[in-house]
Amino acid sequence: MTLLRRLTSSISGAALGVAASAVLLAGPTSALAQAVAPAQPVAPAAVPMAQGNGPALWVIKDADSTLYLFGTVHVLRPTTAWGSARVDAAFDSASEVYLEITNPDDQAAVVPLIQQHGLSLDKPLSSRLTPEEMADLTAAAESMGASAAQFEPLKPWLVALTLSVAPLVKAGYDPKSGVELILRARADAAGKPVKGLETIDEQIRILAGLSDETQLAFLRTTLESFENATTELDGMVAAWADGDVVKLKELGIDDMREESEEVYQALLVRRNTNWAGQIQTLLAGSGTTFIAVGAAHLAGDDSVQAILEQRGVEVERVE
Repeated sequence: MTLLRRLTSSISGAALGVAASAVLLAGPTSALAQAVAPAQPVAPAAVPMAQGNGPALWVIKDADSTLYLFGTVHVLRPTTAWGSARVDAAFDSASEVYLEITNPDDQAAVVPLIQQHGLSLDKPLSSRLTPEEMADLTAAAESMGASAAQFEPLKPWLVALTLSVAPLVKAGYDPKSGVELILRARADAAGKPVKGLETIDEQIRILAGLSDETQLAFLRTTLESFENATTELDGMVAAWADGDVVKLKELGIDDMREESEEVYQALLVRRNTNWAGQIQTLLAGSGTTFIAVGAAHLAGDDSVQAILEQRGVEVERVE
């Protein structure tokens, strides 16, 4: 499983902003750099309606609170059909919206974080890779208008993320079509306040805090699957758009845990536990809230819903 396939359902579009900034800092003036440049404020985009019920939606209620949980994918083709009347109704009924972070397209906030957490000036990338891996890196970099030398000062997690974006952009995936940016635009247009469960800094620290061994494994997997990244993500997006949570667990979670318990705990379990606590705090208040997080957080044995139910909070899927 590639790094980006994990991130598109488990960590917000800020990660894609990191890739964009890394591309721009590396220097290529390519279509990729333009494709992942920060979006300008625009009217909410129309979304093609999904076949059937569309992506899964859950609700939590008590006497004076209604909380909706909606799983997202952070990068999509503009033509992906995920629109849903019931999701629209839930969103429209909410007085506030929670995303993983409030500003997933804030590239200005990302650049200093890359400088702080993404550089390894004392240990160049070529010193960590075999000649064969460097040859693969050169080919991948050249395909996106860059060179392997431009990635020399970057840490492995950042190189893997940056390289992961390139084949998806070529295949028509567009970070600007990610669910969060669309929901954010809708909320802004409707005057709904948008709040975050965490910050860009916290998300970048998760990636940068992975062990060196795990970062290198991410990079090697990315290089090995560079040509197949689109096929992998296509399957996950199809499962998400169909509301097939079981399939999404198989594609987005089971492989993750099998490959790296460290990643599973860092990207999913610890964050899900944190968010479940925040949701309980919201439930103790009043009103209607729409909460949208990466779809992988809402599937599997350690999902946000599972943690809430272990604490006695009833979570119901909206059919």
